[in-house]
Amino acid sequence: MLPLLESMTVLQLAITIFASPLIAFAILSLSHHKVPRHGDWLAITALFVSFICSAEIFLRSFASDNPVMLNLSYSWLPLSAKHSLSGGILIDHLTAIMLVVVTLVSFLAHLFSVGYLHDDIRYGRYYCSLLLFTTSMLGLVLANNLLYLFISWELVGLSSYLLIGHWYEKKSASNAAIKAFITTRVGDVGMFLGLLVLYDQIGSLQYADVFAAVHFSADLATWQTVAGLGLFFGAMGKSAQFPLHVWLPDAMEAPTPVSALIHAATMVAAGVYLCARMLPIFDAQTLLVIAYIGAFTAVFAATIAIVQVDIKKVLAYSTVSQLGYMIMALGVGGYTSSIFHLTTHAFFKAGLFLSAGAVIYAAHHEQSILKFGGLYKKIPITATCYLLCTLALIGFPGFSGFWSKDAIIADVLHYNLVGSGHYFLGFAALVTVFLTAFYMCRQYFLTFFGQPKDEHLHSHAKDPNWTMTLPLIILSVLAVFFAGGGHWFPEYAPKKSGFEQVLQMTASEANTLELSHTPTAGKHQNSAAHSSEHGQIIDAHKLAMMLSTGLAFLGILVAYLFYYQNSKGQTRFSAQKVAERFPFLYRLLVNKYYLDELYHFLFVRSLHACAQECQEFDRKVIDGFVNLWAKLTMMATALVEACDRIVVDYYLVLGLARSVTRAGNRASALQTGKIKAYFVFSMCSVLALIIVLFFIV
Repeated sequence: MLPLLESMTVLQLAITIFASPLIAFAILSLSHHKVPRHGDWLAITALFVSFICSAEIFLRSFASDNPVMLNLSYSWLPLSAKHSLSGGILIDHLTAIMLVVVTLVSFLAHLFSVGYLHDDIRYGRYYCSLLLFTTSMLGLVLANNLLYLFISWELVGLSSYLLIGHWYEKKSASNAAIKAFITTRVGDVGMFLGLLVLYDQIGSLQYADVFAAVHFSADLATWQTVAGLGLFFGAMGKSAQFPLHVWLPDAMEAPTPVSALIHAATMVAAGVYLCARMLPIFDAQTLLVIAYIGAFTAVFAATIAIVQVDIKKVLAYSTVSQLGYMIMALGVGGYTSSIFHLTTHAFFKAGLFLSAGAVIYAAHHEQSILKFGGLYKKIPITATCYLLCTLALIGFPGFSGFWSKDAIIADVLHYNLVGSGHYFLGFAALVTVFLTAFYMCRQYFLTFFGQPKDEHLHSHAKDPNWTMTLPLIILSVLAVFFAGGGHWFPEYAPKKSGFEQVLQMTASEANTLELSHTPTAGKHQNSAAHSSEHGQIIDAHKLAMMLSTGLAFLGILVAYLFYYQNSKGQTRFSAQKVAERFPFLYRLLVNKYYLDELYHFLFVRSLHACAQECQEFDRKVIDGFVNLWAKLTMMATALVEACDRIVVDYYLVLGLARSVTRAGNRASALQTGKIKAYFVFSMCSVLALIIVLFFIV
C-alpha cells in the first residue's frame, strides 16, 4: 500500500475511515448548493479515501495471526458511581471484511450516481443522504459495544427513509419510505428490549463483557434466550426476514444506486452482521429459530421472484432469499460460510442492481422485463456484466457465489449429518438453488435475448458513460474472481480461540467440544472424534457441490426451455400455458401470497377502524362532555350577567344613583336665593328641633 498508510496506526486508519464521509456530509449539508456539481466529487473522494484505508486494514488483518487488532474503550456517559455507558472501536477480522465491503460498494454507488442522477432536481441532497447512509453503516461496523451499534443502527434506518423517499412527489415512493421505516422500527422494538435485558442482567453493553457473562455464567440461561430473540428480531427487520420482509421489495422506489447500496452493503447487511457479531450469545433454541426462519425466507422469497416482471423487484426478492441463506447458515453454526456469502453477495448483487440501473437508464426508465428483449447487442457491456453477476448469484462453477453458496449448503448438510434431524433446512437450501437459477436466467433471457418488445425503446438503447460503466466492470470482476477458488476466505475467518470458539459451535459440536476437554478424555478419543468430524465435513462439501451444481444447471435448463426465444420469437414450452394450467398458484405468487393484503387487513384497516372508533368516541363523548360543559358555563355566565345587570346595576348602582338624584333635586328646591325664605325655614327647623327635644327629655 501507500507509504503514508503504512505509517498510520490502526486507530488512525479507523478514524479516517469514519471521519472522511462524516466531514464530507457536514460540508455538503451546509453548502452543497454553493460548490461545483453540488459536491458530488467531494463525496466520491471521501469514500475513496475510506476505501483505501479499509483495504490497508484488511491487508494488515489478513497478515496478522491476532484476530483482534484494536479494541479501544472509553467511558462515554456516566450513570452512577459504579455504572457508566462506554463507547469504543473494535477492529477484528469481521470488521476488516465489512469495512472493505461497505466502502467499496458505497464508493462505486456514488460514482455510478454521477451519470444516473446527473439531472435530478435534488442532486446535492441525494449525495448528502448517501454520505449519511454510509457513515452510519461504518459507525455500526466499527462499534465495540451494542449502544454505539444501536445508535448507528437507527441512523441507518433514518438514512434509508430519506433515500427510499428521495422522489417523494411520487406517492408510491413516499409510501415505500414510510413502510420501510415503520416495518424496521417494529423489529427495532425487539432489539431494544434485548439490549435492556442484557444491560439489566450484565450491567454492560460491551461485546467482551456480554460474551464473558454469557460464556461463564449459567444463571443467564433464561435471559440469554430472551435477549437473543430480541436482538434477532431487530435483525429480522433490517435483513428483511419473514414476516418483516415486506418493506424491501417496495424500497425499489428509491434510485437504483440506493437499491444497490441497501441490498449489498448497508441496511440489509446490518442484520446479518449483528447476528454474526452476537452469535456467541445465542443458545441452541435461539439458533434453531434463526435457522428455520432463514430457511423458510430463502424458499419463500425465491418462489415469489419467479413470477415478478419488474427487473428491480426480481433482484429484491432475490436479496431476501439470499439473506435467508446467510441467516440459515448462522443458525446451524456456519459463521464463516455466512460471512463469506455476505461478502461475495455484496459484490455480485451490487453489480446486478447497477447493471439493472444501466438497463433502466438505457430504456428511458422502463422497468418491466416484458417490454425489453434483444438488448444484448444494443448494450453489450451492460449485458456482459449482468451475465457475469447472474452466474455468480446462481452459483455457476468457478464464480465467487459458487464457493460461498457451496459453503453454506455444506454447513447445512453437515448439520443434518451429525444427527440434528432438521431435514427441512437442507431441503430449503437445495430447492432455493434451483429457484435462483431459474428466475435469474428467466430475467436474463427476457431482457437481453429474443425479439424486441418495444421497437422505440430498443432503437434508442445504448451503454452509459464511463462513470456508470466502470463500477459495473469492477463489480463483475469481483463477482468472478473475488473468492479465489474458495480457499483464502476460510483461512481468513476468525480463529477458534477464546469466545470466538463459540461462533462455530452447533449444539452437537458443543457436546463434542465439552467431551474433548474433560480430564478423562484421552488423546486417541480426541483424535478419533476430530477425524470423524473432518470426514463428515468433507462428505458434506462433496454432496453440496454435486447437488447444488446439478440443481443450478437444472434451473438454467428449465428457464432456457420456457423463456429463450429462437429467431422466430418462439420458445420450446409456453410459460403462459403453465400459468393457465395452475391459475390459483400463479395468482398466489403474483400477489406475493397476499401478505401485503393480509397486513393491510390486520394492521392498516384495523388501525384505521380503531382510529375511526376513537374519532367517534372523541366526537360524541369527549367533545360532547366539552360542549355540555361549555353550554353549562354559558348558562351560568348568562345567569351571572342577568344578576349583575338587574340586581347590581339596576337596583344597587343605578337605584342608589337615582335616590341621590331625587334627594339632591328636593334639597335643591330649598335654595331659592331669598333671605326671607331662608329665615322662615331656619325658624321652622329650630322650632321642630325644640319640639323633638322637648318630647325626648
